[in-house]
Amino acid sequence: MSSGTSGAYWQGKALPSVFKHELLKRYLPPFGGMTGAQSQDKRVVYLDGYAGEGRYESGEPGSAEIALKVASHHRRRGLNLSCFFVEQQPKSFARLEEVVSGYRAQGVQAEARRGGVDDVLDDVVRQAVGVPLFLFLDPCGLCLPMERLVEVLAKHRQQTWPPTELLMNFSMMAVRRLGGHVRSPRGNERSLQRFDEVCGGPWWREYFADRSEEDAAEAVAAEYGRRLEQLTGMFVQSVPVAHSPSVKPVYHLVFATRSQYGLWVFGDTAARARAEWWKTLELREEDADLALFSLTSVSRPDPKEVEAKAVPEIADNLAQLLRRTGRPVKLVEHTLEIFGAYYGQVPETVARKAVLLLHERGLTPSNGVGEKRIREILVRPGPQA
Repeated sequence: MSSGTSGAYWQGKALPSVFKHELLKRYLPPFGGMTGAQSQDKRVVYLDGYAGEGRYESGEPGSAEIALKVASHHRRRGLNLSCFFVEQQPKSFARLEEVVSGYRAQGVQAEARRGGVDDVLDDVVRQAVGVPLFLFLDPCGLCLPMERLVEVLAKHRQQTWPPTELLMNFSMMAVRRLGGHVRSPRGNERSLQRFDEVCGGPWWREYFADRSEEDAAEAVAAEYGRRLEQLTGMFVQSVPVAHSPSVKPVYHLVFATRSQYGLWVFGDTAARARAEWWKTLELREEDADLALFSLTSVSRPDPKEVEAKAVPEIADNLAQLLRRTGRPVKLVEHTLEIFGAYYGQVPETVARKAVLLLHERGLTPSNGVGEKRIREILVRPGPQA
């Protein structure tokens, strides 16, 4: 199991947490709203498997309180986000229970449980029978074994409806550390076997035989996502998260869904959370007065330049899709094909601009105007498509 967070962790939110929490804050409301509106009793179940204290000492919400705020908002709209929070450490659990009980007193269905996530997972899955389920697993170390995840996602929750989605922290720091054990004659075999369980086998060790540490770690993360996708039949995407643009990722956020709508909204959410992460980084560097020119002002790609490159590439992806299918294409049904390398890098507004560019080129009679939601735009092939 992963080790708990230290007291210092809860004194203030670190930059990787800014991205993670911004993403959660932006993604959980549409997931709850879109699925809850169609659910039995308008109910959705949410599990935070490594909830910590729930709130930072600064007063900023942690992952648990972010979900509780979403649940409180949904409750006012007649939706029921039923929340379960798990924490193993006694002190953190006591503070978490204080936060949870405050929202429970307001009518939010929420429960804090002391223990490990594996002790609670089966019961939460039972509580979610017939209704949507969102799993947020954010350990400080290693996460659940692959076999356990697959058991839940591919056996108990294999259906498209009610939906199941996963957002999980895959620790790159742990991968690099354990890669050192592989290369050392005095490596800790017990630790290696624990990561074998996380990865679903010892396959990951081979990556550290003839590659640099960072190349090996990134290759392991990519293969982990591929295997999880293959074993569960879900779409799996991951986003690297770091303290700054110039350092190695601390972890990858691994997202899994069976829904093209989920893919679309997550990609848009990741792009917007990234923008917030950049803004926070810039503000902290200005406050610290680290240098005459901040790292971000030098390193941050200009959003307008990124968009200028993304629009024609996404338009080309869409044109190829129209040629291949020869029929009208609804954007949301081809999320990854359309965004390509820019998935999670640019917001959904860029897709509408790509449709307009195709229209201006005479490749579609559709101009991207009229649909309230960008993802619902139907693009028709033109005479030259």
